[in-house]
Amino acid sequence: MIPPADSLLKYDNPVLVSRNTEKKSPKARPLKVSPQQPVLTGPVPPPPKPKAPSVDANKQQTEEILNAILPPREWMENNQLWVQQVSSTPCTRMDVVHLQEQLDLKLQQRQARETGICPVRRELYTQCFDELIRQVTINCAERGLLLLRVRDEIRMTIAAYQTLYESSVAFGMRKALQSEQGKSDMEKKISDLENEKKNLERQLNEQKAKCEAIEKREAERRQVEEKKHTEEIQFLKRTNQQLKAQLEGIIAPKNKQ
Repeated sequence: MIPPADSLLKYDNPVLVSRNTEKKSPKARPLKVSPQQPVLTGPVPPPPKPKAPSVDANKQQTEEILNAILPPREWMENNQLWVQQVSSTPCTRMDVVHLQEQLDLKLQQRQARETGICPVRRELYTQCFDELIRQVTINCAERGLLLLRVRDEIRMTIAAYQTLYESSVAFGMRKALQSEQGKSDMEKKISDLENEKKNLERQLNEQKAKCEAIEKREAERRQVEEKKHTEEIQFLKRTNQQLKAQLEGIIAPKNKQ
């Protein structure tokens, strides 16, 4: 037989429920097989005391509460359904000490983390808390039910924190992806602007070179024109001097006559 995984929660011995392949849900304690009572041939025993049914009823009620709080474990093996229910045996001080020792031992064996989030540590402490609920329920069912409410509230709170953590992680991942995408887009935009700046600088340098060439060419042309204008003025002055001299040479002989 392959029993379920070991747990800090105390269970009774497994009970064979069905040999069929069809799985049937047991009805808690009534499914336990009790040995057949031998037939007594002696005198009829006296009727039970009035207090006995009350004790049996309380015990049965405690067992039902235990099975409702901590459902039995079920597993199939060789087409046989086995059921293992939590123990209804009252605990002693030594049982609590042994539970503490088992908890420390399992934390060490399974290498649970001492701090931070650790599923192994959480699982072991959950089993330990269930065992404490079982022990308390046997002595006082009302106190056990109250501890059950505390356990469920703690589980709901942890589940809410887990959901919040997962949503915050997803939100952070989305923001990281968005920022990474925005970063790549910004880098591409910066690269495009730098390329555009280089092109504008190249065009500016070309225009400056053209402007300098035009200025140089115009300066040379102006110098040539000024030189030509000066030569023309000099030529006209010389021509004027020659004409003036010729005119004076013509007028001077007439005045002598």
